[in-house]
Amino acid sequence: VQLQASGGGLVQPGGSLRLSCAAAGNLFDIKGMGWWRQAPGKEREFVGTIGWKIDSTYYASTVLHRFIISRDIAKNSMYLQMNNLKTEDSAVYYCAASEHDTDWNKQMTYKFWGRGTQVTVSS
Repeated sequence: VQLQASGGGLVQPGGSLRLSCAAAGNLFDIKGMGWWRQAPGKEREFVGTIGWKIDSTYYASTVLHRFIISRDIAKNSMYLQMNNLKTEDSAVYYCAASEHDTDWNKQMTYKFWGRGTQVTVSS
C-alpha cells in the first residue's frame, strides 16, 4: 500500500485547510486510516483515525470538534478537514494505514506510512 498526503500550506490562525491522502495498492486488509503529525523537536502525535470498512472516527482530544476525517472508498482517499487552526497545529502531517481494528492511537498499529505534508499556522 502506498500513501501520499497533500494539501498542506500556510494558513492564518482561525483559518481552515483540507488535507488529502491518496492510497494505492491492495487495500483489502486495511481496517483503519489515520492522520498523524510531527512538529519540530517533538514526537509524532496521533491526530485521528477513520475506519476503512466501518465508517467510524476517533480523534485526539487536542483536535476534537475542530478537525473532521472523512473518506471516499471509491477514490481510495481519506481527508482531514482542519478548522479553527491554531499555531500549535503547525506540523508535518502524515497519513497511515493499519491492518488492525484496535489501538489506532498507537504508531505501531500502522504498517503503511506516506510522506508528510507541511502545515504552517502563522499570522
